[in-house]
Amino acid sequence: MKRVVAAMSGGVDSAVAAARLVDAGYEVTGVHLALAEKRYAGGGRGCCTLEDVHDARRAADRLGIPFYVWDFAERFQQTVLDDFLHEYSQGRTPNPCVSCNQHIKFAAVLERAQALGFDAVGTGHYARLVEGPDGPELHRAADPEKDQSYVLGVLDADQLAGSLFPLGDSHKAQVRAEAADRGLLVADKPDSHDICFIPDGDTRGFLRERLGGQDGPIVDATSGEQLGSHSGAVGFTIGQRRGLHLQQPAADGQPRYIVDVDLERNTVFVDRRGPCADPRARPTGTGPLHDRPRRAARAVVGCCPRSDRCALSRHPGARFGPDHPHVLVRRLALLISPPHEVGRALLWMPLLCG
Repeated sequence: MKRVVAAMSGGVDSAVAAARLVDAGYEVTGVHLALAEKRYAGGGRGCCTLEDVHDARRAADRLGIPFYVWDFAERFQQTVLDDFLHEYSQGRTPNPCVSCNQHIKFAAVLERAQALGFDAVGTGHYARLVEGPDGPELHRAADPEKDQSYVLGVLDADQLAGSLFPLGDSHKAQVRAEAADRGLLVADKPDSHDICFIPDGDTRGFLRERLGGQDGPIVDATSGEQLGSHSGAVGFTIGQRRGLHLQQPAADGQPRYIVDVDLERNTVFVDRRGPCADPRARPTGTGPLHDRPRRAARAVVGCCPRSDRCALSRHPGARFGPDHPHVLVRRLALLISPPHEVGRALLWMPLLCG
């Protein structure tokens, strides 16, 4: 019988994932990751509260499996938090979930689990592993609204081989219904949509407290006209259009997007064209293709409002659909070829299309 660590955040997804691992015949041990140096009493919207620890423990008790808390706060600080602050200090927008998966959940946790004699780590991520000719391949989940393959694209072949994603073939509604049927108290617990180490959701305030910030202008990138002001350029994201509080609407009524953030001049530049219209836009993160040198994936980038129908302006013959795998990150679509490399190529770009 294989021994598996079930990473339990205290939410409904990880609880049902652990339950399915038990049903599958694995010898399961529940583990909650302590990632924050300060544990919050509750009321936050992240996954680092004392309430989350208790929810995870209750779920483990319900399933009849052992439960432990593993402290990775110091490593989380070094590999995720420090990188988060550094990227923002350079005018870039990081995705801490990608860093956490790469350095904590499927590196530090998997290493400790294997050192203790466990065979794999199971999580509540919505993604599928499909056995391919060269080993496990990462594919999108059945539920397109919950798919998380894009934050797992940084995992290498060995990490994928030591991972289990029991929810990949399910939709969220099914998972909640199953949790209720199993008597799990987290069945109706709201999903966490915020950064786990910023439980109040105020990312810009978190950054100002640690990186500082002064008032500065918001400028039209074409005319040079000042359109508004901000309380600190750190924390703005290229592609952002909400929260700018511009007093002057565009002449044609079209929304404006952030197209550049100049930290040296503390200036935010906006334009009516989205950032994907900028030929200088380039991705900054890739998956680990080095472990398959003979199968390099090709990624074509384009903005689209829907994942099922989207034409790329630079590649008019390309379409997104069931036969043309892609990853959609807030309307930024990545067309991946060949199909088996979905989730393993270009899976994070700090560009948002409005």
